[in-house]
Amino acid sequence: MGGVTEIRTPLRRRPAQRRSAERVQRMLDACAEILDENGYDGLTTTRIAQRAEVAIGSVYQFFPDKRAVAQALALRNLEEFGRRIARRLAEGGFTDWTDTVGAIIDIFVDMHRTVPGFRELRFGDVADTNLLDAASDNNSVVAGLLRQLIVENFAVADTPELARALAISVEAGDAVLKLAFRRDPNGDPEILAEAERLLHGYLAAHIHDD
Repeated sequence: MGGVTEIRTPLRRRPAQRRSAERVQRMLDACAEILDENGYDGLTTTRIAQRAEVAIGSVYQFFPDKRAVAQALALRNLEEFGRRIARRLAEGGFTDWTDTVGAIIDIFVDMHRTVPGFRELRFGDVADTNLLDAASDNNSVVAGLLRQLIVENFAVADTPELARALAISVEAGDAVLKLAFRRDPNGDPEILAEAERLLHGYLAAHIHDD
């Protein structure tokens, strides 16, 4: 693909050529910029076409509506989140897998601050709680990604207990991180520190007690 990100969300027509794939990426970039400026309610396919400098028909070649564009962007966010975590885990330096909590929160916070559209859309709840996967809510998809990365990088058994603990951690972390960014656009540092303490303490105690 030569650096062009593959879009995993169902499309009306998958981009078969590099030029088409790059045009789709421009549409996603435009979607992200509009989300930052006007929020999801201000997002329209017409605005996406104008910002991406493509004909409105080009948008509808690939996406049936604005929700589908947001879905593709949320999936791109999730893939980037996973790539960043995988790179950090490969660097090592963790005594235990539960010590990765701080690094994962740092990655999330950095994306919130620097990735266009992430502050508004994140992994899709602003559009639909089942945006990433029709069969699972968005937080469950994120928890599944974290479980996969932890099992692949640490000597941890993929058990129902691990899945449950991570599902609870993602739900709790999501709520506390939302509070941090409500208090401060860049994330209230004291609340971010409490989020790490809360999640690390829960996972360390829960998993080791099991």
